[in-house]
Amino acid sequence: MCVGVAGKMNGRADFGEPNAEVTRPIPHIGADYIPTEEERRVFAECSDESFWFRSVPLAATSMLITQGLISKGILSSHPKYGSIPKLIFACIMGYFAGKLSYVKTCQEKFKNLENSPLGEALRSGQTRRSSPTGHYSQKSKYDSNVSAHSSFVTSPEADNIEKETLPRYEPIPFSASMNESTPTGITDHIAQGRNFS
Repeated sequence: MCVGVAGKMNGRADFGEPNAEVTRPIPHIGADYIPTEEERRVFAECSDESFWFRSVPLAATSMLITQGLISKGILSSHPKYGSIPKLIFACIMGYFAGKLSYVKTCQEKFKNLENSPLGEALRSGQTRRSSPTGHYSQKSKYDSNVSAHSSFVTSPEADNIEKETLPRYEPIPFSASMNESTPTGITDHIAQGRNFS
């Protein structure tokens, strides 16, 4: 019993314990990462599938819609180049929209790879988002103060904390006059206070 407690206190798990948790380190995937053969195959597959099944159809559809809008007169054509610039823009936007729409599918393919450091990093990133730890669970100081003192009955201590932590804003005097020769609200209260008799 004492060995298990000491093992937990120094940050190490005692493997003799029945409830010891062992977590694998998250692989570092940086710019110098060299993908495995299986990952290269999935990269090529994702590139081909995103091009043929998403980018080409979206680019063609966006070009057809743009040409239809130009021929109906809703979009105007360029005086010198005609509809070509708008069609090229629609094609490029459709291409990138197709590539971006395939990102989730490609991530799922990498997550399904068995011995892939990239897949492991994606899986651990998914679990990190679902169970917040570290900097994901940090709140601003205003959130913690508001949640700690958000009861309907306020105490003097809560009022003092609220006055200390939240910034104070002074109201700006309002002037309904449309005269732009004098700044709004600055001279209104000064002029009223003076007596010119």
